Amino acid sequence: MPETVGLIFRFGLVGVVNTAIGVAVVVLLDPVLGVPPALANAASYAVGITVGFVLSRNFVFRSRAGLTATGLRYLIAALGAFALNQLVLRLAGLALGAGPVRHIAAQLSAMAAYSAVFFLVCRIWVFRPPTASPAV
Repeated sequence: MPETVGLIFRFGLVGVVNTAIGVAVVVLLDPVLGVPPALANAASYAVGITVGFVLSRNFVFRSRAGLTATGLRYLIAALGAFALNQLVLRLAGLALGAGPVRHIAAQLSAMAAYSAVFFLVCRIWVFRPPTASPAV
């Protein structure tokens, strides 16, 4: 159990760092350099996926599994978690209705779903611990 708490703490810390980097990329590209908002946002996501993968692999899960295999699984997991995020955002928006506070509640619900599912998929599938070799 302490190992899982440590993983969750490190995963959250990486999320905070990754969010800060993503905001910095958007601010640098959009208002500072005048890059169109959609392009700045896409660049931020690309940087975020890369930074998130590197930090998750090396700091959170400390994986020694193959780089290509974990990279592909990470990308698939991130896309799946994003799809879930969008679904929860839509459903929560419909359930909660209009208004700024309700929109924030829907966003927070979607973020929580994304984070929880992404952590679990990373733990179980993307960076799964190696299985012990059978004794001979």
